[in-house]
Amino acid sequence: MDKTVASADEAIRDIQDGMTLAVGGFGLCGNPENLIRALHRKGTKDLTILSNNCGIDDKGLGILLAAGQVRKMVSTYVGENKIFERLFIEGKLEVELCPQGTFAERLRAGGAGIGGFYTPTAYGTELAKGKETREIDGRWYVLEKPLTADFSLVKAFKGDRWGNLVYRRTAANFNPMIATCGKTCIAEVEQLVAVGELEPEHVHTPGIYVHRILQGTDYEKPIEQRTVRKRA
Repeated sequence: MDKTVASADEAIRDIQDGMTLAVGGFGLCGNPENLIRALHRKGTKDLTILSNNCGIDDKGLGILLAAGQVRKMVSTYVGENKIFERLFIEGKLEVELCPQGTFAERLRAGGAGIGGFYTPTAYGTELAKGKETREIDGRWYVLEKPLTADFSLVKAFKGDRWGNLVYRRTAANFNPMIATCGKTCIAEVEQLVAVGELEPEHVHTPGIYVHRILQGTDYEKPIEQRTVRKRA
């Protein structure tokens, strides 16, 4: 039952070139920073990454992008990364854009074993081209397929040795769905606590979904766009 590993490098040891990774985070919040750095050190390449966004040029997943380790991104928002823009325009990066709510539900469906779902979002747009559509009670819907991955990489505030996870604030946006949609889930936490210390009703991701857990270190917690108010 003890799922702890000693380091991020050990945790990602069997992630191979060409695999699909689902990576938690919203902007630069809730990014599994240690696991991303370990992938960068290992040099794993030709990756398909499912994530809300791709960080910025030198932070978050942007580290892997800048190193040429990413082949395809499935994302909802990519506007803060100049390297992303350049690679896409040059035809060196495949991109699949997905509306944010649809993206979250596709991840959830992948983790829940749901074969697909209908949503009115994107009907009549370029994103719906080639997809099955259906009229339900007078409204048109688009069939969206689930998203799954070889590995899920998530970051939580607290976790125990059995893999139970608690997220903090904005980090709870995508990490819970990401944790369930991969064949193997690896979690890094700011605080690794003893089994029994987490209140059961506070657990966001039950340990049954998590295969490896590690104590994270050196969290930078960068801010994507720092906005301040002028003094009165």
